[in-house]
Amino acid sequence: MSGFAALLRRDRFILCGGLMAVAVVAWAYLLYEAQRMNVSGVCECLRMRIGGADHSTWPATTLVPLFFMWSVMMVAMMLPTAVPMVLTFGAVTNHRRHLGRPYVPTIIFVCGYLAVWVVFSVMAAVAQWLLHRHALLSESMTTTSAVLGGALLIVAGIFQFTPLKHRCLTRCRGTLEFILTRWREGRSAAFRMGLEHGVFCTGCCWALMALLFVTGVMNMYWVAGLMIFVCLEKILPARARLNLASGVALVIWGLLILSLH
Repeated sequence: MSGFAALLRRDRFILCGGLMAVAVVAWAYLLYEAQRMNVSGVCECLRMRIGGADHSTWPATTLVPLFFMWSVMMVAMMLPTAVPMVLTFGAVTNHRRHLGRPYVPTIIFVCGYLAVWVVFSVMAAVAQWLLHRHALLSESMTTTSAVLGGALLIVAGIFQFTPLKHRCLTRCRGTLEFILTRWREGRSAAFRMGLEHGVFCTGCCWALMALLFVTGVMNMYWVAGLMIFVCLEKILPARARLNLASGVALVIWGLLILSLH
């Protein structure tokens, strides 16, 4: 049994290291892109990517680099927050392998999880494109409308109190319960489990991700801050009331923006 425990610890270390390596690469790309945008400007970077974007409007072809940017950002932000769930899935599959029972590679579960965030990235890219087309985003990719910015903050704050937020956050926190109650045999089932976890995670965090339109889509301080906050929401017990405290703060922030403009 001690040999199996040592093997389990080694596999967890390798799995965690692999996830962190992917996240680090994604973060390195984001930092590089943020630096380029700070130097050249967003429109200039997009023009170089697609071979000719008008500085006054973004053509539909800019959706491709926007989608890629959001996809990498979601990997950088959300993959670290999924580590507890992925490690739990990996521990269960390793135990089944040790017992000689059918198992699937953990990467399939991870792919299912990330697939949901890829779909979210499509919607985020379209939203950013539309906001820019209607002159609601500045060159630094922050909202130019106090009404829109205040409304996004208030909506995100109110969402922190909703039953949907509570349900999704509960599913994200209960890693072992989630895996055991949804376990099905086969690779497609593992992928669906990853999808389901991704849906709960997106349901928990979508409003927080929308705040990037307020603080700056490529503001790395806020991107890192949101990642840390989501990690804390998932790790800390419910009695910490982190989501409630943040909800109050976001609503007050939004009301201040609206009242000052």
